[in-house]
Amino acid sequence: MINQSENNDKLSSGSDVIDKLLNGGFDRGIITSVYGPAASGKTTLCLMASISASKQGKVFFIDSEGGFSVERLKQLTKDYKAVLKNISLMKPTRFEEQEKVFDELNRLILNSKDNKYSLIIVDTISFLYRVEKDESNVHELNRRLGKQVNLLNEIARKKNIPVIMTNQVYADFSNKNNVKIVGGDIIKYASKCMIQLDNLKGNLRKITLIKHRSLPEKSLFFEIKERGFFEASGKDNKFRIF
Repeated sequence: MINQSENNDKLSSGSDVIDKLLNGGFDRGIITSVYGPAASGKTTLCLMASISASKQGKVFFIDSEGGFSVERLKQLTKDYKAVLKNISLMKPTRFEEQEKVFDELNRLILNSKDNKYSLIIVDTISFLYRVEKDESNVHELNRRLGKQVNLLNEIARKKNIPVIMTNQVYADFSNKNNVKIVGGDIIKYASKCMIQLDNLKGNLRKITLIKHRSLPEKSLFFEIKERGFFEASGKDNKFRIF
């Protein structure tokens, strides 16, 4: 069961970098979307959040890309065995299977009186959708994806728990500086918080708060190390929050 004394408005992300960006962590009761290119840190962010949330309750983790790694979890925490006991891991390989996992979400969390879950993660919400999408089925797939996202929103609000869903991006060929997310408006409208990750030079990354209910847009530079995210150090102001 969730410790009600810890059930405040925020869930620590498990990372000082992200907690600094979000003034304490992920908001409960809303969907937070995290998007960026491959190797930008999306799954590591999810694992760190899982470690944090597992101390308060169970984590429902949907891994559609096969990115969940026990070995990576071992690097992030010595208490990985305790963390794993509190993670319900689902690994759909087709969009239809992902829909069945969402049926389980509906049964185990939304329609359950036992509020034992402290976090829901979908990594990545659009991967299997994108695999099956083509010109002939786009409207139907959009409807089905929208149904899944609406369920996440309903669970977040009614159960007052944070939901994190990661997403892929693609380039806008008419404007290479304009990054677009897969699922477009379906994802944007449902997300009260949106975080963009970017790969820079070498191991340097950038995390930007694009959208939030009460916080302004801001960015931090960080590096991914064995133990997680670490704010980039150095005298140059480009490594500092702005």
